[in-house]
Amino acid sequence: MIETALAETDNVVVLVYDAPDVTRIPLTTRSEWVRQLYPTAHVIDAWNGPLEVGNTEAIKRKHEKYLLDILQGREITHFYSSEFYGEHVSRALGANDCRIDPDRLRIPISATEIRRAPYANRQYLDPVVYRDLITKVVFLGAPSTGKTTLAHALADNYHTVWMPEYGREYWEKHQHHRRLSLEQLVEIAEGHRLREDEMALQANQYLFVDTDATTTFLFSLYYHSKVHPRLAELANATRNRYDLFFLCEDDIPYDATWDRSGEVNRRVFQEQVRNDLVGRAIPAISLRGTVEERAATVSHVLSDFKKV
Repeated sequence: MIETALAETDNVVVLVYDAPDVTRIPLTTRSEWVRQLYPTAHVIDAWNGPLEVGNTEAIKRKHEKYLLDILQGREITHFYSSEFYGEHVSRALGANDCRIDPDRLRIPISATEIRRAPYANRQYLDPVVYRDLITKVVFLGAPSTGKTTLAHALADNYHTVWMPEYGREYWEKHQHHRRLSLEQLVEIAEGHRLREDEMALQANQYLFVDTDATTTFLFSLYYHSKVHPRLAELANATRNRYDLFFLCEDDIPYDATWDRSGEVNRRVFQEQVRNDLVGRAIPAISLRGTVEERAATVSHVLSDFKKV
């Protein structure tokens, strides 16, 4: 509908209603999708619009008045819709009634059906939208606290994908005397973020993530006593990047592989991770016990968490 309007008119105004009774997704998120996908359109966040829908005279008058008020005298020559209200709204605006695919023949699905089963209907969603529908669950903690094993196990349980720690792969390929430069640590954080975005498009409702940029941030402080500004920026952004944070505790046996620096360092790093979460006021949920016990705790939390 928007693409047809852009092709047929010189200026397009898109009104995005707040609709808490229809969707959990905030108005600001939905309007931002439109701005990203159609940058030449003028998007208006339509707060406090009528929530009643129906084909009665009273409801139609409410919507017409609201639209006339929010448009503030702007001249509208064409009104694009796919619903019955196209007729009465076009008349109220003095615009041409442009009804687009009302029988859902060109695109054989309705928004109602997509909202009911967004993951099953991902082929109808742009990546910009689909990534925002995925619940991102990140596991933090020192090395050898079970993050990888847990993320992998949960992905299998939920028939989805998980994001391995990119930093480990990068370190094995590029480390020199067990060290990386400040610039290389930035490459880890950037690479992890890029791969994570790609994995989100393959995910089914959940994406389980092994560590984030704050882990790389803490490694930078440990090895260099300073952090590249770009890495600090990426670490700060993690607060709004994930929906749920879990802290894998160090109550499991230490796995002394060649790439790790010892159990004492694990305890120190664990406290650094914990302090970082507290300092950024991130409510991380602690995980203890076996893989099965930790997975059960995560599943309990997920059962009460609804993103869409």
